[in-house]
Amino acid sequence: MLAHNLLLPSPSSSSSSPSPFAFDPHRRRLPRLHPLFSDAAAAPARLAGASRRIKFLPLKSSFWETIRSGFLKDSATQIVDPPISPEEEEEILPQEFLLFEKTLPDGSLEQIMFSSGGDVDVYDLQALCDKVGWPRRPLSKLAAALKNSYIVATLHSIRHSPESDESAQTKLIGMARATSDHAFNATIWDVLVDPSYQGQGLGKTLVENLIRTLLQRDIGNISLFADSKVVDFYRNLGFEADPEGIKGMFWYPKY
Repeated sequence: MLAHNLLLPSPSSSSSSPSPFAFDPHRRRLPRLHPLFSDAAAAPARLAGASRRIKFLPLKSSFWETIRSGFLKDSATQIVDPPISPEEEEEILPQEFLLFEKTLPDGSLEQIMFSSGGDVDVYDLQALCDKVGWPRRPLSKLAAALKNSYIVATLHSIRHSPESDESAQTKLIGMARATSDHAFNATIWDVLVDPSYQGQGLGKTLVENLIRTLLQRDIGNISLFADSKVVDFYRNLGFEADPEGIKGMFWYPKY
């Protein structure tokens, strides 16, 4: 049904380290790069913005077939799956892996890490929103939005200095989140990448890995709202505007 044939990255192994990325800061290199970044010079990605001029972009699939998937074809008989006991439910662990690494002019090693574990400091997120020029939102609401999201995916830059034994410097450089009914549907929100890291394919990789995580959890009806300037960016990722004539609609008070 979906137009994507996406491979799922393997969940990271467990670790007793307090770091959310489960790697040794004194180890200079990780064993392998994620396949999306075997070539570090990836195609440029564009930033998602917020505007009244937005389009509703579901992931390319048969929307109505998805809605009707709980019913037998040409029949009013509903397909009812037997309830799943808690013992049968398999916990899906957050994904954390290295996208790529590079040596900077000062000799330090920078690693770009992806995580779907939702480890976001609200002040770091506000600073990132400031960098991309988004209007400020109350910190309490930002924190609530993160807490109530189904998945929060992040990109972090981690720098290791060759002349220091101090802890690596970690900085939030990208984020995207998804809300969901935990069964059929998900909507992607707040896709943003630090301007100094744009043009490296990170926005594209962030959204693709968020989609992979949703598909892994058997959620295939994926939508988002896009500013008119980034519609082509999302179209290239498999999203389609107004599929089968479906329109996004917004409620506005009449007073």
